[in-house]
Amino acid sequence: MKKILLAFLMFSLAFEAFPQTSVGFRAGYTSSSYSYQPAANFRSQSTESVVRPTFALVVEHFTSKNAGIEINLQWITLGFRQINENAVTLPENRTEFDYLKVPFFASFYAGRSGRFQIKVGPHLGFLVNARDVQREFTSAATPEIPTYGGPEDRPNRFMYGLNAGAGISKLFGKSTLAVEFRFAYDFTNPEGQDRIFDMNSTNLELSLAYLFRVRENP
Repeated sequence: MKKILLAFLMFSLAFEAFPQTSVGFRAGYTSSSYSYQPAANFRSQSTESVVRPTFALVVEHFTSKNAGIEINLQWITLGFRQINENAVTLPENRTEFDYLKVPFFASFYAGRSGRFQIKVGPHLGFLVNARDVQREFTSAATPEIPTYGGPEDRPNRFMYGLNAGAGISKLFGKSTLAVEFRFAYDFTNPEGQDRIFDMNSTNLELSLAYLFRVRENP
């Protein structure tokens, strides 16, 4: 218990010793895809990717000389595309999920006015909307992923997963411009009606952020 209290005290002192808080906006594109297992006796299948824009409000706080924390309030669209390659016209099934996602990061950086950063942390989120963009085929041999945007569909609303990112940033006085690449793995299975055995997603993000410092070092 004493060690825990000591560690907490040291963290609190570091938090107060190097307070530097910035807020801003991040925008870019995300490419997502799903892997799914239709039933226990089927092997896992992969889908084609869906590319959509993403936006986020960002709060970044450096708690020590080369480390800090970051939280985002992000609008992100994940999705999948299934293509029937056995047909001449290549019909496609496509579904998209709009999430309000909140990633939490521990952030570490090297450099001064030009910085290299790495970030890692979990995320939580909530499904705002699900829509079936296209439904052009069914398959008896390999069952396709069911619909999620219909009136009878009841997808899981909660999302959770892990994120990692790396990027470079440049300071201009109180302003910061940053380019960042992120990878996220989401453990959420959107299926809420036991129509599919298992399902999860991965997504890649490339984004540009602008931050403005609102709290200075003492």
